[in-house]
Amino acid sequence: MKFFPESTLKQLEFDKMQELLTGHCRTEYARWKTQHLRIHTRLEFIETALRQSNEFKTLLQSGDHFPNDFTGNLAREIKLLGIPGASLSGEQFLLISRLAENTAAIFRWFDTERREANPGLSRVIEGNYYEKAIRKAIEDVVDETGNVKDNASEALASIRMNLFRRRNELRRVFDRIVSKLGKQGYLADIEESFMNGRRVLAVFAEQKRMVKGVIHSESDSRKTSFIEPEETTELNNEIFSLEHEESREVYRILRELTSKLSVYAPLLKSYLDMAGEFDFIRAKARLAIDIGGHYPMLKDRAFVQLINAYHPLLLLYNNHAGKQTIPVNLSLNETNRILVISGPNAGGKTVTLKTVGLLQVMLQAGLLVPVSPDSEMGIFKQLMIHIGDTQSLEFELSTYSSHLKNMKHFIEHANGKTLFFIDELGSGSDPNLGGAFAEVIMEELAFKHAFGIVTTHYLNLKVMANKVKGIINGAMQFDEKQLLPLYKLQVGQPGSSYTFSIAERIGLDKKLIAKARKLVDDDHFRLDKLLNNTEQDLQEIDKEKKNLQRLLKENERLRHDMQEMMDKEKHRRDIELLRQQNKISQEKLAYLKDMERKLKAMVIEWRRADDKESAVKTIHALLFNQREKFKTEKQQKKLNEKFEEVGGDVKVGDKVRLKNARTVGLVKEIRGKKAILQVGIMPMTVALNDLSVVIEKAPLPDNEQAPKH
Repeated sequence: MKFFPESTLKQLEFDKMQELLTGHCRTEYARWKTQHLRIHTRLEFIETALRQSNEFKTLLQSGDHFPNDFTGNLAREIKLLGIPGASLSGEQFLLISRLAENTAAIFRWFDTERREANPGLSRVIEGNYYEKAIRKAIEDVVDETGNVKDNASEALASIRMNLFRRRNELRRVFDRIVSKLGKQGYLADIEESFMNGRRVLAVFAEQKRMVKGVIHSESDSRKTSFIEPEETTELNNEIFSLEHEESREVYRILRELTSKLSVYAPLLKSYLDMAGEFDFIRAKARLAIDIGGHYPMLKDRAFVQLINAYHPLLLLYNNHAGKQTIPVNLSLNETNRILVISGPNAGGKTVTLKTVGLLQVMLQAGLLVPVSPDSEMGIFKQLMIHIGDTQSLEFELSTYSSHLKNMKHFIEHANGKTLFFIDELGSGSDPNLGGAFAEVIMEELAFKHAFGIVTTHYLNLKVMANKVKGIINGAMQFDEKQLLPLYKLQVGQPGSSYTFSIAERIGLDKKLIAKARKLVDDDHFRLDKLLNNTEQDLQEIDKEKKNLQRLLKENERLRHDMQEMMDKEKHRRDIELLRQQNKISQEKLAYLKDMERKLKAMVIEWRRADDKESAVKTIHALLFNQREKFKTEKQQKKLNEKFEEVGGDVKVGDKVRLKNARTVGLVKEIRGKKAILQVGIMPMTVALNDLSVVIEKAPLPDNEQAPKH
């Protein structure tokens, strides 16, 4: 990606993002890569980097441990490994073994399921493999502390066994001499010490001639002499010789191991790079968690649609200070390529401009950005910026001269893949002349199909945004009553500078304000006042819109709660229905079991009885009586479900039930103590004492109908 000027990344504070990223790096490889972070312009590179960061962020947030714990820097050792005749130490081989172990853990972690779930991360290990012979070769020679094992060779085992024996013999002889001379009072308080790798006696200086041996040294006070006893000299010489042999054998073994593993130097280099690459991805994921970074939708063209976008550094600062950060929402596309932002000073115009620029650079560097995942961001091939005072003493350029020089570069090099940012376009010169040049510059950039954001106070630029194709207005909202910026961008309408409002609110003399108004062109003043009123109206509309959305959400919540209550009630009725059905089924089952028991008893009785015919009659009576009883109960239940007994005197027209016959009829006539009933098509005469007045029950709703059996 091309930048103009060279200080673009510094002006956008991208270097501070690199510092934050470096703070999360654990390896030298990741730190180097952070300092040399590439800003890509190819979609596949950006997608891969973002996907890897997003996948690792998901792992961190889910608590799934990724086994990349090696953080050592082995670049020098691996390079030395490939040089013929070189030799690495045991500690260096131990680090190489840990690197190989780290690689083995990574390959084990990437099982089939995890490869499918993390395609971005799995690309890091593509084309690579784990060679277990590396660790085995090292483990055969070096122990877990980095020392060469005794059994690394037969010669080393023999040397160390002899050393062990001679040292034990030396210890016994020396302890005997110390005990003897200690009793004679020749030894100082410390009794013994080591000089030049040899065990020596600490003898009082006046007694040194009483001890046979070699004087190695004296104390600073010259009161103590350090003497190697004559009896141990030969043993010490043998031990010294064996130790020298041991060193030579260890060196030979390590040199042989170095030569053996030299063929794996390129593979080990790939292991080290792999560990560093995963550490770099982890650092990007950590940074994303800190700033609330997400993976927006990517487009392979010039395009910007930011939803709830935050400046990461401002977000971190405000979070630390406990302050709220206002997000940015804007869109730059083929129809609306250039956004002109107006509004009062210190209202957030420059912060908005820097937010868009920094997020675009971060995205193309493969960093997750603090925006809504629904945001869409494209790719630009060059980025130009003009922010602040660019006065140059070196080239004897004034602020405005430098401004025009930069604008000349913008116009000459801008194209449809350019994203530019201009803070206070046209400032530094006569307002009328500067405004005229600003119009020409904006028209030319629009003609070049460049994308960008311009901040200004010029009214003529606000007006032209509605006339020139591709240019739209935007304003930073301002609370006129409280005289406080709201730091919120409103796209579609230009904003007022609130010059006179601010002057009135701070208590400036009204005569001075009135005099200043007279000096301003009437049309100019009326337009600024109109913008002022329009912006305040838009703020009120925005508040009403938010309130309406809140009410709609509350209404939706209440509707959801009501639906849940209705579902619970329906569920309760269904359960009750099933319970009644189960109760009836259980009654039938109990009846059948009772019948089965009685029939079995009767069959047994029939087999035993001499009078078979009498037993058959008993079984017949039981079966038919039970059937009649069941039928009668069923009819009675139907009547109870349909009619309700109310009692009282029987009158003509009443519906009555026969107490013994379980039949309902209509009273047609009363004759003394008897009544004539209409039951079906047949009339019948019944005593009034055998009748009971009933009324028909109201039918139940469909969802409460009694179950049919």
